[in-house]
Amino acid sequence: MLNPFKQDSFGYNLLIKRLVIFVFGIITWYRFFRINSVQIIGGEKLKGLPSRSVLFVSNHQTYFADVSALYQVFNAAESKVYNRVPFYTLFRPKLNVYFIAAAETMKKGILPKLMQYAGSVSIKRTWREAGKQINRGVDPKDIVNIKKAIETGWTITFPQGTTRPFVKGRRGTVHLIRELNPVVVPVVINGFRRAFDKTGMLVKSTGNLLKITFKEPLELDFTKENDDLLDQIMVAIEQAPEFLKIKEE
Repeated sequence: MLNPFKQDSFGYNLLIKRLVIFVFGIITWYRFFRINSVQIIGGEKLKGLPSRSVLFVSNHQTYFADVSALYQVFNAAESKVYNRVPFYTLFRPKLNVYFIAAAETMKKGILPKLMQYAGSVSIKRTWREAGKQINRGVDPKDIVNIKKAIETGWTITFPQGTTRPFVKGRRGTVHLIRELNPVVVPVVINGFRRAFDKTGMLVKSTGNLLKITFKEPLELDFTKENDDLLDQIMVAIEQAPEFLKIKEE
């Protein structure tokens, strides 16, 4: 039985966290698996992963639907189900899952704030804020929090830092990978842009096929330059320039 006073790495009560994930899970499960459908490709690649120091790098189509769908898949993996998400897996969520999100996004409304309890690691963008280009240094506290998430669980990051497709990735992802050397798993998601609005909270259309593809963990050669490693990641998540000819849904 779960200790009612136990906390995660960020001091959140695990009992409340389990409840938050369950409530979100009920809402999103219906949206993903009933009014739309989800195809999970390569889910068996989650089988042998360690319980911590795993970094999932993914493209990004909505603020919250993408990450919510990944949570659903990881919950199923916790119950050793890998290529589908039965409803019962909501009762046994994986509690050490985190996702990296822009701080300004997580301040917009009650729902994003609740999602912080579910596992968001909020960071301040160094290049853009409130729709304007900026140039500021990285907040050291943000780096500490990201490292804590990676070192203690499975962490989802979107290296492009935007929902716009085919934007060049940010080098900060590579710096963290080089320092912490986590297992890096590429993820490609598709169909979410068609089904949901930009926030991922409103349904735009139903009957869509939502695809989540997990690829083999990357073998990264740290003797290479950061830009080369970033290019390897962008190819793996199918956001490199050569993929422009393939229309993203």
